[in-house]
Amino acid sequence: MTEHDEGRQRPKVKVVDRRRFREGAPEGEDSPSGEPRAELPPETPADLEDELAQAQRQAQEYRDHLQRLQAEFDNYRKRVLKEQTRAVEMASQPLVLRLLEVLDDFDLALLAAGQQPDFEKFHKGVELVYAKLVDSLRAEGLERIEAEGKPFDPVEHEALMQTGEGEGEPRVAEVFRQGYRLKGSVIRPASVRVERS
Repeated sequence: MTEHDEGRQRPKVKVVDRRRFREGAPEGEDSPSGEPRAELPPETPADLEDELAQAQRQAQEYRDHLQRLQAEFDNYRKRVLKEQTRAVEMASQPLVLRLLEVLDDFDLALLAAGQQPDFEKFHKGVELVYAKLVDSLRAEGLERIEAEGKPFDPVEHEALMQTGEGEGEPRVAEVFRQGYRLKGSVIRPASVRVERS
């Protein structure tokens, strides 16, 4: 420190415990209402222990409440997951019930064909069962992709062969395996022969 600094006195700082004075009244002044400030009684160790015990009880209550909420949420999450799994497992039940009718018809057709081999009746029975199967699948949103004679579309058609040497747009000349959409989305493209003319 320099001599100049030593000659200067440092200002004195007074530390005041504000808990001991009414709020809003600076030390040495009256309160805004004009009343003289009132000192709060000093806190004793017993008061501090009571405050600490009360805070600990409150913290324990909060902790217990939080643990109960967490357990309730875990139970809720497990219940919802179980319900969702069950709903997914049972989603196919209506379709399976429809297909059971088709299966019953096939059983009857095979039984009748074994007892009286009449090709015409058997053929007609198979056609009826096929129609019922198609109706059941259509009710679930299944539709066949009409491909033959249409312009080639790589989303709906899978080209297994290509014929023709022309420069024109490729068209589907023959369908080897039918393609299907389920509720508007292609689930199996049609396997086709493409021809350029």
